Amino acid sequence: MTSPTPRSVFLFWVPLAATWLMMAIEGPTLAAVLARLADPTYNLAAYGVAFAFAILVEAPVIMLMSASTALAGDAESLRRLRVFSWGLNVLATGLLLIVLIPPVYAFLMTTLMGLPDPVSELTYGALWLLLPWPAAIGYRRFLQGLLIRSGRTRLVAAGTVLRLIAMGGSAIAFALLTDLPGASVGAVALSVAVCVEAVAARVMAAPTLRELGATPPKDPTSVPSYGGIARFYYPLALTSLIGLTVQPLLTFFMGRAPAPLESLAVFPVVHALSFVFRSFGLSYQEAAIALLGPRNEHHRLMARFGLWLGFGTSAALAMVAFTPLADVWFVQISGLSPELAEFAIWPTRILVPLPALSVWLSLQRAVLVQGRRTSPISGATTVEVLGIALLFPLFGFGLGWVGVTAAFVAFVGARFAGNLYLL
Repeated sequence: MTSPTPRSVFLFWVPLAATWLMMAIEGPTLAAVLARLADPTYNLAAYGVAFAFAILVEAPVIMLMSASTALAGDAESLRRLRVFSWGLNVLATGLLLIVLIPPVYAFLMTTLMGLPDPVSELTYGALWLLLPWPAAIGYRRFLQGLLIRSGRTRLVAAGTVLRLIAMGGSAIAFALLTDLPGASVGAVALSVAVCVEAVAARVMAAPTLRELGATPPKDPTSVPSYGGIARFYYPLALTSLIGLTVQPLLTFFMGRAPAPLESLAVFPVVHALSFVFRSFGLSYQEAAIALLGPRNEHHRLMARFGLWLGFGTSAALAMVAFTPLADVWFVQISGLSPELAEFAIWPTRILVPLPALSVWLSLQRAVLVQGRRTSPISGATTVEVLGIALLFPLFGFGLGWVGVTAAFVAFVGARFAGNLYLL
């Protein structure tokens, strides 16, 4: 697409937005199931901790979509990227296995994070069930990047539909037909879902793989070496690794702040709701990488589109956070008790600017990826994590705020600092 218009940008982006939106629905859906099973507070807390660690160990593979979108232009580039991606998948799975070594796990969860014993035990079982997660995520993100590069964004959305069906069906089945605790039900549903989506992505990407496999390099010197791929990818992976420490870091802090159990139980529910609205901005990154043009000649159009997108998504979250829709969401849909729902209201209001900041961040990152300048992206993420490390102790420990409230104030403030760094 050489001369995109607002309409063509919208049509290209919508399937990606639908994909991210459907992924965002996973969290609230599973939380609603878990909240209706036995011991919901312990199980929601354990599921939140297990999911935080699963997200952390997938850090090496999370940017494979951006890498394949940007680099896979011919048969040899594809072959090298595929080998590179499988190496990362093995690495990510190995990281999760290290976490599951009993002495390592005991140090992380009990000594370092101070989790109550019931939450720690539930988390351990859930993490074992999440073992297929990192490799399945890496494989399907690599293939989805190829689909985006070839303009087949609707197939990406179709794969996510299958993922949601598999997740919902397996969650209901395991909840009704087994005695698994809620945290394990959530974990096994996630694993089944990502494996189904990975298989679907392979089937749908077959024509793209054949096309690329038959495409010789236009210039043999332009084919990235393994070292070149690593130099391009390292800042992106570092960005993911640093960024994905945010949820475990906040979990660690909340465990030591006022109302720790309530904060740990509410955190994944509020985070999942905000992710529904942030997903629109997160999906914008790959669309912008594909449409900015080789010299960023379409930046003004993409920025204008992003401005309206950011304003609209933050306004939509505000409509939930500041109206009776909040009670509908947290009590009737998410299944929280009125007491836990009360904990969730103010953290949700604090997160209202976050969808707009996510759109801004996606456009900034896309400009840098398109220009093959990925190192500033990891610098901005470092600024975010340092901001959280400074702001949470101030609000949570210094001022004695409830842990989940302090967590999201720190999160928004740090994200804004990261945006300013990239600006």
